[in-house]
Amino acid sequence: MTSEQGQPADEAKKGKPNGSRRTLLTSPEGRLLLTGVTLAFAYTVWLGAKLILSPADSQFLTGMTATTLVFGRAAGLAFGYSTGLGHATVIPVAMIVETFHVTVFYPLFVFSWRHLLVIKSLKNVFERIHDKAESHKATIQRYGIIGLFVFVWIPFWMTGPVVGSVIGFLLGLPVWLNMTVVLAGTYVAILAWAFFLREVHERVASSDPYAAMVLLLLLIVVFLLGHHLRRTLHETKHRP
Repeated sequence: MTSEQGQPADEAKKGKPNGSRRTLLTSPEGRLLLTGVTLAFAYTVWLGAKLILSPADSQFLTGMTATTLVFGRAAGLAFGYSTGLGHATVIPVAMIVETFHVTVFYPLFVFSWRHLLVIKSLKNVFERIHDKAESHKATIQRYGIIGLFVFVWIPFWMTGPVVGSVIGFLLGLPVWLNMTVVLAGTYVAILAWAFFLREVHERVASSDPYAAMVLLLLLIVVFLLGHHLRRTLHETKHRP
């Protein structure tokens, strides 16, 4: 890494105040946050319009959005297909939700780590995400950008765009490059999951109309078990 690229990593390690309110607005992270908030607002307005024009679809889309944010892309996609939505709706919605998720979370993490903007309610979340990213940093650094892309793409626990973006920050990647790699890996992962889950949904739905919902519940259970296991390991690691 060049010295220019290494600067964000050094700042992350120091965690010292190095900016002002103006920095929040003019920095690359500030512009990214504005983009993410704008996208989230536009998406919310669209959901509101759907609520008026098509209440049933609005409920399905809201449920898919919430499922994606809480349980991840696979569960969100499975929810969408289980309600009868097709590729033309499910894939773009998943991409938009993941995009504003990471473009809002990433700059907030950076501001918090640099002590420019500290949100107490998110402090513990940021610390857990940082610890997870730090544990994968050395492996990803060995393979560079390709390693980061694969990390975001592979369907393993805690390998999504949020953790991937933090790893990119720790590696000192410029914001635009970090987001390009992370979002590209996310979109490819969504496409792969979409075609896989759509095929599974069609097969199970033909034999049992409730099987698709069972698949969704199974994915949620796996998520909850993984979350519990990760939290237990984290508490054990930091236990005196």
